[in-house]
Amino acid sequence: MATAKRSTGPRRRLWLRVLVVLAVLLGVLAYVYREPIAGYTTTGAAFGARTACSCRYVAGRPLEDCKKDFEPGMELVFLDDDEEAKSVTARVPLLASDTARYREGYGCVLDSWKE
Repeated sequence: MATAKRSTGPRRRLWLRVLVVLAVLLGVLAYVYREPIAGYTTTGAAFGARTACSCRYVAGRPLEDCKKDFEPGMELVFLDDDEEAKSVTARVPLLASDTARYREGYGCVLDSWKE
């Protein structure tokens, strides 16, 4: 008795073509909007680091509580705390990162703004 094979070749090729078209479209969109994306992620990381550092080392709140101070749309900003250096680093994965450090008499200052 022979078993019949299902033909998945055409269906598989269709999905592969759809995935390739979507990948190319996504790449084109990322290229076209690269400057605004870079600007928003850089600004978001800097704002997140400065705000979280002030929350943590000026107000004395726990880092987990500092995310409440973020603006809507900043869900992709992740925070890391370095208690020894009194600094907070904010990252937007694969796109931007910035660190703010507490300096006596100045408050929290972004590393990129140091002289």
